[in-house]
Amino acid sequence: MSDISVLVLMGGPDAERDISIRSGAMVAQALRDAGGFVVHEQVIDRATAADLRGMPGDAIFPVLHGPYGEGGPLQEELEADGRPYVGSRPRAARVSMDKAASKLFARAAGVRTPRARLLKKGEPCDLPLPIVVKPIEDGSSVGVRRCFTDEQVAAAREELEGRFPNLMAEALVQGREITVGVLERDLLPFIEVIPAAEFYDYDAKYERNDTKYVLDPELSPEVKEEIARASKFLYERIGCRDIARLDFMVDGEGAWFLEINSMPGMTDHSLVPKAAAHAGIPFSEVCGRLVHRAIGRMKGTQRRRRSSEPSPANGDAT
Repeated sequence: MSDISVLVLMGGPDAERDISIRSGAMVAQALRDAGGFVVHEQVIDRATAADLRGMPGDAIFPVLHGPYGEGGPLQEELEADGRPYVGSRPRAARVSMDKAASKLFARAAGVRTPRARLLKKGEPCDLPLPIVVKPIEDGSSVGVRRCFTDEQVAAAREELEGRFPNLMAEALVQGREITVGVLERDLLPFIEVIPAAEFYDYDAKYERNDTKYVLDPELSPEVKEEIARASKFLYERIGCRDIARLDFMVDGEGAWFLEINSMPGMTDHSLVPKAAAHAGIPFSEVCGRLVHRAIGRMKGTQRRRRSSEPSPANGDAT
């Protein structure tokens, strides 16, 4: 059997471009380590379906983060390209990227999530302090500001309104940060994140080496069940596929859903690779499985299409 040719896309126009390039390089190396793949790395800004058709590969592994690469637009082009690709389809990608939309899914399903408001320019925020001001469509804690005073809220809004098109305010839950990865519908081990800094911001995620990660942290059975049930439900309800990561805060009331990432980071600091390794799944196996899953999904779709075509026996042949 010949090796599978895989196009690993990375980069993008969003704030997480550098992280995407680091993630993409790790995915490319993991596929080489897995064996059975010919890997083509491609750094892009934006790419149309026509651009993609000029790039090699039997399957595509997009490792982009942010509104364009993870939030639907690139997925639309991947659908038009027609090759099998890893990750969620456009609708699920859009909902996952939109923090307000994913919270609506959670709230409608009875999943506990902090109160939140859209912040429209010039309008006051009626959420009681403390709050978090954040972009609705960005990841890696880009632009996240914790605010304990009205002055801090005003400063955060002044800073962020010129950089991001849509902002939201969310009630600040102070407690333990728990994250859980989903690999092919199976939950990976929980991770508790304990940053040395004030909170788990961009630097703590990718630049600092003093953040502590506790695998399989001690949690009450009730909280474990709450997080597991919410994670599985939201992953399925939103329509994610292949891989995702969900973030929660845990306080005295229980677990609070914060957000879902449909293409989580894949760097050496990232949480899904750590959780998979703890579960005994090497990163090379994770990446290889995802490519094979995408190809198998495409083959299954083609088989279903062929089986539904009109039969000559029914007089439908042309």
